[in-house]
Amino acid sequence: MAGERSTAALRVRRLLEARNRKGRRRLTYYRRRRCRKIIKRADVISTLPDVILQHILCFVPTKFAIRTSLLSKRWRHVWYDVPSLYFDEYKPDDASIEKTLSYHTAAKMMNFHLYTMNNLYIDKWIKFAISRKVENLSFEVGCHVCPVPDFFFINPYVKQLTYKLTFSDNFTPKYSVVWTSLRKLYLSYCRVSDESIAKILSGCPVLENLTLYVCYRLKVLDLSKSLRLTTLQVNHNSCVPGPTQIIAPHVHSLRFRSSLLPSTLVDVSSLTEAKIDICFYHVKTLVSADVFQVMVLKMLEKLQNVEKLTFGGNFLQVLSLAEVCGVPLPMLKVKYLALETMIYQYVIPGIERLLQNSPCLKKLIIRTRECDTIGGEHLDEYLTTRGLNPDQCWRSKDGVFWNEFRWDVESKNVTSLVELVVKNAKTLEKMIILLNERYLRFKFTELVLPTLAHHNNVSINVALSTKLWKSYEWCE
Repeated sequence: MAGERSTAALRVRRLLEARNRKGRRRLTYYRRRRCRKIIKRADVISTLPDVILQHILCFVPTKFAIRTSLLSKRWRHVWYDVPSLYFDEYKPDDASIEKTLSYHTAAKMMNFHLYTMNNLYIDKWIKFAISRKVENLSFEVGCHVCPVPDFFFINPYVKQLTYKLTFSDNFTPKYSVVWTSLRKLYLSYCRVSDESIAKILSGCPVLENLTLYVCYRLKVLDLSKSLRLTTLQVNHNSCVPGPTQIIAPHVHSLRFRSSLLPSTLVDVSSLTEAKIDICFYHVKTLVSADVFQVMVLKMLEKLQNVEKLTFGGNFLQVLSLAEVCGVPLPMLKVKYLALETMIYQYVIPGIERLLQNSPCLKKLIIRTRECDTIGGEHLDEYLTTRGLNPDQCWRSKDGVFWNEFRWDVESKNVTSLVELVVKNAKTLEKMIILLNERYLRFKFTELVLPTLAHHNNVSINVALSTKLWKSYEWCE
């Protein structure tokens, strides 16, 4: 009996296993069938017109657009007429660029972006882009190249132009410039003289946006004749000289970062928004402190009527030095103020004075971020040479002990900062503090906001993620 039962059980098990195998085979069959349907549906994209497919390929690097030619005969020649070419990733060699351009047949292009480490064919590639009436032209040259060819400056179709150099190079037009459609110009690491920039601007009657990043030899940037230029960005954060005078009466938005040589905002009477900071590379001398104090105070005078201001940590540090030395600061009409700085004793006097001199302030954003500050020991030494006691100068008037090192931010420092803001900003309606957890020595849950803010009807938002910065910038 026992043997018969075991045999029967074995038969049942084998029967069940056979059914399971059959079920799995059937399930696999349905899965394959379903995959075929999905693939068939996905291939519907191949039925789209070439114009739409080429528009889609505009948003991927050219090397990926070329690979679509392997999908099927339908895709073999689609990329030939794509109106955008991007040679950037993995630094393509000259031979591959030449081969790609030889196949390309689009009569008019929207975008042409090229990064190259060689200058052998640079003139030829520039001619190619100009011949296709490209609207957005971008060149990034990673080596020393010959002077820019004269025909480069004759292009009535380009609307956005970017020219970046890894090493110095002459960007000097010999003859007149014809960029009659150009609205946005970005020059990086170019040697541009006052005469050259004047000639360039005269050939850009509709220019709206100008960026100069570490441009050599430029001393006076005169934009008084550029009536449509509303956005200006100047950054010379290295040891090379940049513009020492800026005349921009029509500019509404300014982003300015100065380096060793002091710069003066001669005329920025139309400004509504400005972001200002100073960079200190290899600056160890005490003489620099006097020079930058004068520059900062002159800038503040030119920014008195600007409603939206952003100051960096270095700017606040120089401002704090002027404050502890008893230098008077001008009154401001700013309504929206953003401070990008660490929280420590060398920026607190400047922040406090800014708040006191901003009687119309409605919104304040403080974003903790690292900056290339002058060491506290150099500031202390400067105060000592002027007969001042650093310990007394940096000591808070309210008896608050601020952290001496920017890395040692504790929860009490953030609380004290909120109290300082609420006390000195009488008209403030909203305050946002974005803390970078890399620089904190406490857990975010330990932070306790003062109750004083509730009596002043101030909305306070303290966040830990700096990813929220863009969403908070000047939003109502």
